[in-house]
Amino acid sequence: MNALYNLSIFFYSILIRLSAPFNIKAGQISKGRKLTFADLQSKIKHDKPIAWVHCASLGEFEQGRPIIEAIRKQHPEYRILLTFFSPSGYEIRKNYDLADYICYLPADTKKNAERLIELVRPEVVFFVKYEFWFHYINELKKRNIPLYLVSAIFRENQLFFKNTLWGKWYRKMLFSFEQFFVQDDQSVRLLHGVGIKNVTKAGDTRFDRVAEIARNGKNIPLVEKLKGNSLLVVAGSTWKPDEELLIQYIHSHPETKFVIAPHETKKANVERLISLLKTPVICYTEATEESVMNKQVLIVDTIGILSSIYKYADLAYIGGGFGVGIHNTLEAAIFGMPIVFGPNYLKFNEATSMVKLGIAFPVTDSTSLNLIFDQLLSDNQKRNWIARECTGFTNHNLGATQIILNKVFNR
Repeated sequence: MNALYNLSIFFYSILIRLSAPFNIKAGQISKGRKLTFADLQSKIKHDKPIAWVHCASLGEFEQGRPIIEAIRKQHPEYRILLTFFSPSGYEIRKNYDLADYICYLPADTKKNAERLIELVRPEVVFFVKYEFWFHYINELKKRNIPLYLVSAIFRENQLFFKNTLWGKWYRKMLFSFEQFFVQDDQSVRLLHGVGIKNVTKAGDTRFDRVAEIARNGKNIPLVEKLKGNSLLVVAGSTWKPDEELLIQYIHSHPETKFVIAPHETKKANVERLISLLKTPVICYTEATEESVMNKQVLIVDTIGILSSIYKYADLAYIGGGFGVGIHNTLEAAIFGMPIVFGPNYLKFNEATSMVKLGIAFPVTDSTSLNLIFDQLLSDNQKRNWIARECTGFTNHNLGATQIILNKVFNR
């Protein structure tokens, strides 16, 4: 099985290199991986112990970030290495100032794992949520370097729990982790069922992150002026299928104001969105407090402010639910409002929990979106009840970061 795994990594790496001239993300990851060792070699210092945090992409970074920031605050004696698998994480967070070193994770070969770990010599390692790289895990185990999986979720259909050759091979990796910090009871049950007992139900560290955002949220005067005395819907991280439904509602409800923050903020995509809107619209980067007041729609064509914009919303729509899965619902939930999203949300524990509590609402088409938007925007009493329930839900789930740090650094 080792040989098959190595072969799959080899062919994947070849595919990345061959695609690099034609695919932006493939080019970024190919170039970034080539620079990792030289970059670390020139910068790494061993005057302090190193904590290594690895995230697949931007979403996992939001779960790893509270751990990084808590280590920085509570254990300043550590330097921090942050690695990414995906360009969508690295390219956005490559200048994150609370990590000492930030780079791509080289392909998971035995040689790369040995070289990276020898170079970094981490004292403690955190992999976030879904990251299972055989050679890195194996090399850390051989060197007795403690490895922790944080904000993890396990499901019955994962390879670890199948009695196939691949399943049994993957399952062996689980025994190399020092501790699993999981989000839910099902994950605890599944791990216990295959003999893994070093499991702590800690929850999702993103709750701690969004609570910090809410405490330090920026005021956005342009959004205040847009909203005025009107109801405001904030649609975050939208894709084309989300926008097609929203635009139908926007056109039929000119009295309601909208902020749309598309997932892709490149000029061509923003111009496409503007072309579809037959109503007064302006981009954030072009708006003034005066010019925004007579517009119905504000398009956020920049990054880094969406989480602060949610606090002005009477209702939030979270994009991605008509694709591979919804984006971050907690950024909106922390401010206490109804949340609407597309049908592909079942892999997200926080979303399924909110649906069961009656504070989030999945839609499947324009008819269901129109119905739920009308119901929620016309019922102040219901929105106030949802706000209270959201606050209770988010407060109940705080504290995962501290549970993890207490266990790791007081072992």
